[in-house]
Amino acid sequence: MLDKTALVTGSTGGLGLAIAERLVREGCQVMLHGLEPADAVAETLAQLNGIGSGAAAYHGADIADATGVTALVAAAEAAFGGVDILVNNAVVRHFAPVESYDVDRWDEALAVNLSAPFHAIRAVLPGMRARGYGRIINLGSVYSLFASPSRIDYVTTKTGLMGMTRVVALEVAGTEISCNLICPGALPTPTMSARIEALAKAEGLSIEEATKRFLSAKQPGGRFIAPEAVCGLIAFLAMPEARDINGAALPVDAGWSIC
Repeated sequence: MLDKTALVTGSTGGLGLAIAERLVREGCQVMLHGLEPADAVAETLAQLNGIGSGAAAYHGADIADATGVTALVAAAEAAFGGVDILVNNAVVRHFAPVESYDVDRWDEALAVNLSAPFHAIRAVLPGMRARGYGRIINLGSVYSLFASPSRIDYVTTKTGLMGMTRVVALEVAGTEISCNLICPGALPTPTMSARIEALAKAEGLSIEEATKRFLSAKQPGGRFIAPEAVCGLIAFLAMPEARDINGAALPVDAGWSIC
């Protein structure tokens, strides 16, 4: 069992919640994060606190602002005594060509997708150094590795996370701290489901047919990446045995990035 403390940003649903649950099952004390009021997360916390030797708590914070990130890290440290594992998962994304992209949405994407991980890493590193253990895991994307039109915010920030990961990795090299980037392919998120449902409706297709058509141009095998694959990799990277995996960009994409 992994008796460590963790902070997972953007973790009240989707992949973030799946990551938090896996870490709780591994024996971690996990601080969840989101924008929801605490009572909206109470049932989720009850379920997590009933599944194993780990534990879960929650702190709501707007991490588009540096003070929100600081407050979130402080809450995790107050609850658990420190942060051994930081998973930067929170993300916003919009779709538009560069010339019509909304400026406020651009600023929001930079703040949440790129600045928030910087502020969080900066805040947790002193404690990790003092305790002699740390795992920083940034959630990138296959779009950390190549581009796509009408996704200027997502591609830019996910590519930026690769550079941030590499710098931090060099700065912690030789310690018991590591920093890595995970690059998933297409995951079955609510956003993806909505796009597939729209395609099915527009083309008169079944959901299964629409999914295959939607993924055919990108995801080899025509199926979504299982969240469990990403969670399993994160659980391994959090282990002491993964110390020397540092500064890596690790695709979990069924081969998409090599097509």
